Amino acid sequence: MTPLEQLIDLTRTLGQPQNEYVIIGEGNTSYRLDGDSFLIKASGRGMRDIDASGFVAVRFAPILDLFDRVGDDRAALQQAMIDAKADPSAPGRPSVEVTFHAMLLHGCDVNVIAHTHPVAVNGILCSSRAREFADHRLFPDEAVLCGPRSVFVPYADPGLPLAAAIRDEVKVYMDEYGEAPKVILLANHGLIALGQTPTEALNITAMCVKAAKIFTGTCAVGEPVFMSEADIMHIYRRPDEIYRRKMFVG
Repeated sequence: MTPLEQLIDLTRTLGQPQNEYVIIGEGNTSYRLDGDSFLIKASGRGMRDIDASGFVAVRFAPILDLFDRVGDDRAALQQAMIDAKADPSAPGRPSVEVTFHAMLLHGCDVNVIAHTHPVAVNGILCSSRAREFADHRLFPDEAVLCGPRSVFVPYADPGLPLAAAIRDEVKVYMDEYGEAPKVILLANHGLIALGQTPTEALNITAMCVKAAKIFTGTCAVGEPVFMSEADIMHIYRRPDEIYRRKMFVG
């Protein structure tokens, strides 16, 4: 399958109603094509039945340059995003969240980004326990697939302000762990899964949603009992679990 075909398949899967990951025009996905450009879902397109016309190829450089233009007005930034299209004549415009896709694909050396608004996850991210959920792990497979902890980003306006906030929090994580995160949780907003393949991004999304449901269940019957930091890092770095994690990439 071509990168576009893989991205279409991933996006449609994420958009299936029974998953409760997104509805209507929520969410977006992206796929790095090479060192110069990437594909991203076009603004306003729903994920459930998307086809090739629902994606736009965008150049990295002009999008990354926007981080030096935080003071520009919204209209100028929107035009700059449109001007970054690899083919100026192509229909559609990149998602307003193209900035964080470019930053993560480029800065974290991953190939696929899946951004969704799962009901189970947002039920926590819209609560006072959001950071607690992000900072801990409840069971081994959550640690193996989603990493030792999630990056938590306080609410920021979607677009460049949010991308800048994500960049700052991701840097803190990478400085601590020496690698890119698997999961980024956006307060009052949603989930970002980072993967090398569409399969990995989908698996991370599904595991994070499972963890959210378990966390909510533990809060309903008592208090969550989290894994210790030592147990998390032990399971995350075990050779057999590293091997198994690679098998889940697809």
